[in-house]
Amino acid sequence: MHRLIAAVAVVLSVLPQGLSGQAETRHVRTILEQEIVPTQVLIYQLRDYLLKRIARPPAPDSADQWIAEGSLLRQKALERVYHGWPRDWIEAPARFEDVGVIEGNGYRIRKLRYEIVPGFQSTALLYEPEKLTGKMPAILNVNGHVGSPGKAVEYKQKRCITFARSGVMALSLEWLACGELAHRENDHFYAGHLDLAGAHELGLFYLAMRRGLDFLDGHPHTDRDRIGMTGLSGGGWQAIILSALDPRIRASNPVAGFSSISSRVEVNRYGDIGDPEQSPVDVFESMDYPHLAAMLAPRPLHLSYNAEDDCCFRAPVVRPLIYDAVRPVFKLYGKEDSLSWHENRDPGTHNYQLDNRLSAYQFFSRHFGLKIVEDEPLVASEVRPYDELTVGLPDGNHTILSLARKLARNVKRGPLPASAAEKTSERARLARVVRYQPAELGRVWTTGTSKRLGVESRSQLFSIKDGLSATGVLLKATGSASAQVTVVLDDKGMAASAAGVADAVNRGEQVLALDLAFIGPAWDRKSGGWAYQQMLYATGARPLGIEAAQLITIAQWTAKQTGARQVRVETTGIRTQVIAAVAAALRPELFSELLASEGMPSMEYIFRKPVEYADAPDLFCLDLFNVGDIDRLWKLGEPAVARLVSRVDR
Repeated sequence: MHRLIAAVAVVLSVLPQGLSGQAETRHVRTILEQEIVPTQVLIYQLRDYLLKRIARPPAPDSADQWIAEGSLLRQKALERVYHGWPRDWIEAPARFEDVGVIEGNGYRIRKLRYEIVPGFQSTALLYEPEKLTGKMPAILNVNGHVGSPGKAVEYKQKRCITFARSGVMALSLEWLACGELAHRENDHFYAGHLDLAGAHELGLFYLAMRRGLDFLDGHPHTDRDRIGMTGLSGGGWQAIILSALDPRIRASNPVAGFSSISSRVEVNRYGDIGDPEQSPVDVFESMDYPHLAAMLAPRPLHLSYNAEDDCCFRAPVVRPLIYDAVRPVFKLYGKEDSLSWHENRDPGTHNYQLDNRLSAYQFFSRHFGLKIVEDEPLVASEVRPYDELTVGLPDGNHTILSLARKLARNVKRGPLPASAAEKTSERARLARVVRYQPAELGRVWTTGTSKRLGVESRSQLFSIKDGLSATGVLLKATGSASAQVTVVLDDKGMAASAAGVADAVNRGEQVLALDLAFIGPAWDRKSGGWAYQQMLYATGARPLGIEAAQLITIAQWTAKQTGARQVRVETTGIRTQVIAAVAAALRPELFSELLASEGMPSMEYIFRKPVEYADAPDLFCLDLFNVGDIDRLWKLGEPAVARLVSRVDR
């Protein structure tokens, strides 16, 4: 009897004081599923945060002032675009191969194949006038997201044929993920893998179109004072980017291709968020698309938009912050007539059909001194099927993803840092790469409490002074006074962490189940909130840095609330694994242990799987893979003990 009493006493001695029962996963999940902040409120916070970061339209006092400002902005933009790309690739001459000719009615088509970067080729069609004599205008025609037709899409063929018949050389480029480049691994969202590998995503897109300009600029029949550019949608975006950054383009007609980032944030009903290259990392840290439009001044710029666009960039939404905002800059040069606006109402949807084409012909004819084109006689009968316009690409041609994998394989790092000085240096570099800024905690709101079935909980809204927020639930066994605290993070949101939270509570720990900014249901594929992170990158921020800063600040608050000297962190998923690793690397004294479930031993997994952008936008941080892999981050986090509990790829 005495032995039984002693055994019971031993068992009771190891249980938390006041523990009245075991926390059940089902009960914990019910607590964690309760909404703390509505999804739309969290997305609104980010939209408001973005609007405060976006540059206002340019307002120079003189043409000379804008020449200086615009030149500096152009230089900074190009430095960012070419970041991480080998200098010999950037400076390589245009390498075009002529592989065949198609004779047309009053024109001919030359099939061309060209190199974007070594191992990555694209195709193009040069529509020439039937008689090439002397110097003549040349227009670079670029695709939008036209899918399988690519450069063979009918409205582009009609436009190029009409240009050629009018005495203009028209170069039609293929575009990544379209036509002959329509490979799954050329999806534009794989551009994030280029960033992760250390090569700016926009660099590849820019080089692909700049090669076309290089070709026209070097053509013996090109009048260099009459080189133009035009395209629809993604082609319109290409037109404003290249035309603004390369003054060899003497006149430009983007069609439904861009708007102010402010417009995209404020009015997002029509799909205006776009692909990653349209929100390129850091390019819009100190400017916006109105600045790009203003950079063309005093060169002619014709802005065409559609009144009822069913894709993006509706005319009434775009005009105030693009055309109206940029007119004063052209006026400073005395060139108000060089900026023109066309609003398409027939058909009014996302198009480059006859009305928009006639507007383009008239624009280029007026500024290049050509006969005005009033119609497109017999053009429809000249449209050719896709196969007839196929040029052909070599086997093993690179894709965006395969190129990113190659660049990642070539990343060279030194030995893991050992000395205090080496660790301090690498922490500083990591802080620069993730753009770390300490998060200043504002008010911590208590939005709910419960004390039931042996578990006490307190729901919290962590308001950060920068305007963003995080949400969490602090739980413990009823009556427990333990000072040991664990922060639990899950890529799928705190509700998915119920089992792990219940286990920690049953170990006698105080537990904070936490959803940082951009983690949880508000930011998943279904909600679409994830896409706004693209714009964060564009304005110079890093989602990963924001999340790591929040984790550090909230861990400090939690330690103070619970009396803990250090904080354990348990993560599930690769996103929260990296966030915790970065936070510990930056503030190692704060954390005692990092346990990663469903994690990755190396970020090579992101390239190999491949992880899709929408599933982990915060991980596609420019230069992150260069600055360190998981082992390096964990080394910087010492003396915190880091361990991979289970792998995501098993």
